[in-house]
Amino acid sequence: MIGCGLDFGTSNSAIGIARGARVELAPVEDGRTLLPSAVFFDDDASLPVQFGDAAIAAYVGQAEGRLMRALKSLLGSALIDEETRLAGRKMPLTRVVEIFVRHLKRKAEAFAGAEIADVVMGRPVRFVDGDDAADAAAQAALEGIAKNAGFRNVAFAFEPIAAAYHYERTVEQEAIALIADIGGGTSDFSVVRVGPQRRLRAERAQDVLATGGVHIGGTDFDTSLSLARVMPLLGHGTRLTEKNLSMPNALYFELAAWATINFAYTRKNEREIAELVAIAAEPAKVERLLNVVRHRLGHRLAFAVESTKMELSAAEFAKLPLEFLEKGLMLDAARADFEGAIAGQIDRLQEAASDCIAAAGLKPAAIDTILLTGGSSRVPAVRAAIARAAPAAKPAGSSDLLSVALGLTQMAGLRA
Repeated sequence: MIGCGLDFGTSNSAIGIARGARVELAPVEDGRTLLPSAVFFDDDASLPVQFGDAAIAAYVGQAEGRLMRALKSLLGSALIDEETRLAGRKMPLTRVVEIFVRHLKRKAEAFAGAEIADVVMGRPVRFVDGDDAADAAAQAALEGIAKNAGFRNVAFAFEPIAAAYHYERTVEQEAIALIADIGGGTSDFSVVRVGPQRRLRAERAQDVLATGGVHIGGTDFDTSLSLARVMPLLGHGTRLTEKNLSMPNALYFELAAWATINFAYTRKNEREIAELVAIAAEPAKVERLLNVVRHRLGHRLAFAVESTKMELSAAEFAKLPLEFLEKGLMLDAARADFEGAIAGQIDRLQEAASDCIAAAGLKPAAIDTILLTGGSSRVPAVRAAIARAAPAAKPAGSSDLLSVALGLTQMAGLRA
């Protein structure tokens, strides 16, 4: 029997198979085991749906169609029950997620050379902060999606627990670890006892001392950076000449968030923005907003912001190119500005990590090791915040983008 572990992420996804003790991640795009969680529907319905980097390339290459990204962030929100128009017809957003999950399943089956019926899927500790009913509904929705995609039996594991399970294969002595999985849409924490003897046990519930999480991740950092630095170039925060009112905010927030960009592209929005240009105190900026909506440039704007965020994780300064919006338009970005934009979110991450340690009944000094996983753990401010929650702990090395997928697959192997 083949075990299967599926890490469906906000930004990236991976799927693995386990045959006994042998665990392998399936190649999902051009031999790579990590697939950007993106789907592109061409306006020509006769053309195939594209996934991952191919989907992004089709969009950036200005093929006519719709790019869907950050789909996982829809779970737990009212938007998951909405429909969107794709390839000339309305489609439920649950169906879009199902298409993506089915694609991953087929890739794993092609790699395994057999049908895969059972899967262990990762889930954040919290899909929805402070609402247990909504959180349960989000997991139920994901389970239904997985079954519609062809899996017959679906089990779930917390993503930081899966990362801990994979990490434990490398430890040589007993330790208490804080696992911080900072992903695209959520940040999850667990305090786990790990050790070379513990990993041999079939039942590990007593080793999981606490779990916790918040609905904050890399896409939220993108949104904050966009609102702070880019959207003002499109008129956000400017005034109208009539009654000295502010420009309406709703559309800027819609364009700044990956999951809602497509909702901004309506004729009604175009008409209303055109009317606002006539009464704007800074009409040139609002003209840029009209250009973004009219020519569906929101995703290109979001990609530019995301790229700058990643550059600022490695350097103190970066250029944010906006030539596609207006010739010669370029924004200088500094890490200090980025960190200022996300300061509130960083504080919440540190608080969540500290709360998880306290929920385990421990003092910060009791944490021996911090394991950071997830792409957003590369942001220096994130790493510093988690370190402040357990200042005496040593950092552990990790495959920060694939440890969850590997852990889920190892778990699936035990169930097979």
